[in-house]
Amino acid sequence: MPAKLSHYDRTGRARMVDVSSKTATRRQASATALVVLKPAVLKALPKNPKGDPLEVARLAGIMAAKKTSDLIPMCHPLPLSHVDVQLRLCENGVAITSTVATTAVTGVEMEALVAVSIAALTVYDMCKALDKGVEVREIMLERKSGGKSGDYIRSRRKT
Repeated sequence: MPAKLSHYDRTGRARMVDVSSKTATRRQASATALVVLKPAVLKALPKNPKGDPLEVARLAGIMAAKKTSDLIPMCHPLPLSHVDVQLRLCENGVAITSTVATTAVTGVEMEALVAVSIAALTVYDMCKALDKGVEVREIMLERKSGGKSGDYIRSRRKT
């Protein structure tokens, strides 16, 4: 772990990190989220009058990744070369995965996390008429590669 948080100056004021001296490299990150749905809501998904919730959420996640720097104050705007958001039905609801890539001077972890978060919230929006108790859970970075800090792969907990 770094000795200090990089988004604060010596006096404790929030700041955008100066990345101008860093080298542009290929960077990639993947994140996941889970939207927990009741069985009746899962069954009703194909008949949603608002449209296909999974496709709408997929597109929302892609669009959100591209807007990350507008949403998170200290994120740098990045030229994204790839954004993929996948949603799949599972026993408990909808599992969401995003993969984001760039060739830039800073990583795309936040873009991957924003993509799954907004996709999950879109599933909620598309299903809330059937159940206000939909739960968005387990938003997490799964892996990242590239950059000075190297690769990261989330370790799996044994249950």
